[in-house]
Amino acid sequence: MSQPSAPPQFPILISTMNDVPGCRVTHVFGEVFGLTVRSRAIGVNFMAGLKSLGGGEVTQYTQMLTDSRNEAIGRLCQMAMGYGANAVLAMRFDCNEIAQTMSEVAAYGTAVFIVPNDQQAQQHAGQAHQPPAPQQQQQQYAPQQQQQQQQR
Repeated sequence: MSQPSAPPQFPILISTMNDVPGCRVTHVFGEVFGLTVRSRAIGVNFMAGLKSLGGGEVTQYTQMLTDSRNEAIGRLCQMAMGYGANAVLAMRFDCNEIAQTMSEVAAYGTAVFIVPNDQQAQQHAGQAHQPPAPQQQQQQYAPQQQQQQQQR
């Protein structure tokens, strides 16, 4: 049996919860989403058909859907960071089949800016928090792939 791989790291906090313990939301940017549509290869469909005769997991589909979910979350992060968010709360997935050959995966949630609760005293002292500009936020949290493209 193989060891489970480490969960992917995303550039901002993604939570299925409606809040983050120890933090408070200072700004709500609104709904954001990430979407991907993937086509299944003919070979994979053929192998899946054979596998379905004997039963069991179709690992090719499992891997395709895992990759699709991670890609959708990555796109969700990029959209949220474009608004200046540092977190997405209440994240959910929606999955559909298109024309019996493609799978759509959408990740959606609410883009927010959060700060630790202990920063509350600073805000009452007149030091109101300003979320960073979208360009600064994107550069700060950009995935390695985006940084490599910017360096070219």
